[in-house]
Amino acid sequence: MTAVIYHGGPIFDGHDLRADHALHIEAGKVAALGPLDQVRATAQDAEQVDLNGDILSVGYVDLQLNGGGGVMLGDAPDKATLHRMAQAHRSLGATHILPTLITDRPQVTRAAISEVRQAVAEGQAGILGLHLEGPHLSVARKGAHDGALIRPMREEDLAELVAAARDLPALMVTVAPENVTLDQVRALVAAGAVVSLGHTDTDYQTAYAYFDAGARCATHLFNAMSGLGSRAPGVVGAALDHPGVCAGVIADGVHVHPATLRLASRAKAGGIFLVSDAMAVAGTDLTGFQLAGRQINRRDGRLTLSDGTLAGADLDLTTAVRIMHHQVGLPLAEALNAATAAPACLIGAEPGIGRLEVGAPCELIRIRSDLSAARPVGPRDPQEGGHAG
Repeated sequence: MTAVIYHGGPIFDGHDLRADHALHIEAGKVAALGPLDQVRATAQDAEQVDLNGDILSVGYVDLQLNGGGGVMLGDAPDKATLHRMAQAHRSLGATHILPTLITDRPQVTRAAISEVRQAVAEGQAGILGLHLEGPHLSVARKGAHDGALIRPMREEDLAELVAAARDLPALMVTVAPENVTLDQVRALVAAGAVVSLGHTDTDYQTAYAYFDAGARCATHLFNAMSGLGSRAPGVVGAALDHPGVCAGVIADGVHVHPATLRLASRAKAGGIFLVSDAMAVAGTDLTGFQLAGRQINRRDGRLTLSDGTLAGADLDLTTAVRIMHHQVGLPLAEALNAATAAPACLIGAEPGIGRLEVGAPCELIRIRSDLSAARPVGPRDPQEGGHAG
């Protein structure tokens, strides 16, 4: 099938939710988006797909996911793991991802960089680059990270990261000021890395200085960082206050209260993006898994260590969109933007990723009208008929 016209449901282009519109796809690229009669006139022989009220959207872009399909990136950072993760998250609607390596040994970090570099060079579907969440974090805010592996950034670490940032389409690095200097942040930013502050107990003034130095993000805002207080605004306050900073949030109803997300969304209008922070169980029915020899249990939408510490999230981005829309109160287009164009823009993704652009390739997902599930549609999923899910 080379020409398809989708109609009969809202179409989300990355920014706007367009009612009474149709989308014409020709050979995997956007040919037209507009009123149905006008679009039909451009391709009278195209196959017609009635969405039956479902939402057709550009695919989600997830910048923080540690595993999926039963595997963690750190367990075996190789081509098979990357493929398995990408397939698992694509089945949940995330057509483009940054596989995320949490704090690990130097050799594992090097292997992850090398394998992602090769995957990108070979055009592996869905892999946009790499997110390194550690090991240069704060032990005081380590969360489920292995504190024994957290350490300062050395010159050889910086050299490896600079090289990776120059080689990969996107490299995101989560760091803490406790173990990374301002000069190191500037060097990473100059090489093209997206630097994010996370797992840090630093104060407002220090965090603001790191944002001034080029760090542009806060990793899973509110979690594993110094909080917003009346006399100590912390990292949260710096992220909300700095005009050049955006923040990823885990909108699962567990990590952050909906009212807190509502306040953050008002403070950072357009500066919030959704992440899954997913672990190995994503896309599976597994009830638990091992993380560096520690058992992680899956129960009631939570992933926890034996002591109750949250260990990533049991979340897909459709659920996050639903929570942001229904519980937080964001307009649906804004909630969808936070899962598509906003993260794509942050990492400088190519045209067509996170947004529909005429003439550009696209990956589409079909979202149930009640926001209960999503699935991919298009060349790699020819069964477009029926409901999403």
